[in-house]
Amino acid sequence: MSATSAPFGLRPAYFPTGLERAQALANGIASGFASNILKGQPIVYGQASNQTGVSTNGTILPAVATSNTTVTGAFAGVEWTDTTGRRRVSNYWPASTTGTQIVAYFYNDLNIVYEIQTDATIAQTSIGDTYLFSNITAGSTTTGLSAATLGVSTATANGATTGQMRVVDIAPYADNNWGDAYVIVRVQLVNTQFYGNYASIV
Repeated sequence: MSATSAPFGLRPAYFPTGLERAQALANGIASGFASNILKGQPIVYGQASNQTGVSTNGTILPAVATSNTTVTGAFAGVEWTDTTGRRRVSNYWPASTTGTQIVAYFYNDLNIVYEIQTDATIAQTSIGDTYLFSNITAGSTTTGLSAATLGVSTATANGATTGQMRVVDIAPYADNNWGDAYVIVRVQLVNTQFYGNYASIV
């Protein structure tokens, strides 16, 4: 499995204190928002300045993979009423869609443990280190899935505050091993929009 690059973005694995459900945010994506938002893509709450011509205050946007940049969680899907009055449900937001009663679903709890594939080999010594996302806007509108990955080259040592996620374990799947070409690891978000920076585990 982890010898093949087959990314899926951020996928919730478990919630340490119980079952985690996606938040449903009414009017959660601005009608006409001009970028795809794919299932598993890291997201943030936006501000009007993030996209010219479309007010995004109080709605969600794709996150950006740069140092010290916050991430709220992972996109899970959307439903809306289209211009013909038909209710639509999708696992991704199609760019530039016009609609009303748009409900965005996403995971945003600080304690969620996610799974994500790395973009290169990684060792068990990575546990505790923080990383940025890579390929953060990549993905498929056929499957609706994000292809965001963990950027191995962006590693910062345990306790650093510039990363976006912290490796906490390896996903316990057959043929998924430390040192493979593309490892599926378990991570927690560390620089979150509402909770602040939780990069340090010491």
